[in-house]
Amino acid sequence: MFRLIHLPVNPFEENTFILVDEATKDAIVIDPGMLYPEEHAKFDEIIKDEGLHLTQIVNTHLHLDHVFGANAVKDKYGVKLAARAADDAFGQSVADHAARFGIRKVDPRPVVRDIALADGDIITVGKSTLHVIAVPGHTPGGIALYCPEQKFVLTGDSLFRGSVGRTDLGGDHAQLISSIKSKLLTLPDDTTVIPGHGPTTTIAAEKCTNPYL
Repeated sequence: MFRLIHLPVNPFEENTFILVDEATKDAIVIDPGMLYPEEHAKFDEIIKDEGLHLTQIVNTHLHLDHVFGANAVKDKYGVKLAARAADDAFGQSVADHAARFGIRKVDPRPVVRDIALADGDIITVGKSTLHVIAVPGHTPGGIALYCPEQKFVLTGDSLFRGSVGRTDLGGDHAQLISSIKSKLLTLPDDTTVIPGHGPTTTIAAEKCTNPYL
């Protein structure tokens, strides 16, 4: 059984998540976007106070706001980063992209993927599992992480409540809409959608009310 710890971070109000397997206290961090010292400190405090064993970083995609904290987590906890290879170029240019947004105090090192994920992969966290769903469009390598047993899906920046991801930063809008319709809206209606920014929603609600779909 998973428990999800939510840590909103950085100027983009990105949703960093710590996903904990309650049976073992094994955990992964999804989209570590911690930028400021206090955000890193809060993350470390959670890991320590909860007695968690961090086993991996998993990124839904490699845009800058989702990887600001990746190298610090790698350094401190000795874990590897898993993502789709199609997003590698974004990880290589985090500092340059940050400068374009006026953000200067970032780790200058590239964010390097260690493990290549593919559509249909299973990620094991303790005694619990997540299904990798390829959702290209916001970025070429975008994924969602689905837990059918607990009926939730972490959608990164592909699907939001009432909206979809922007595609002007290396994406493809037509591909994104096709991916959402074929890969996400086909999930059960009562699946909770947990996006990379903003509040949660459900598959049913987005089918009925999302103006982009």
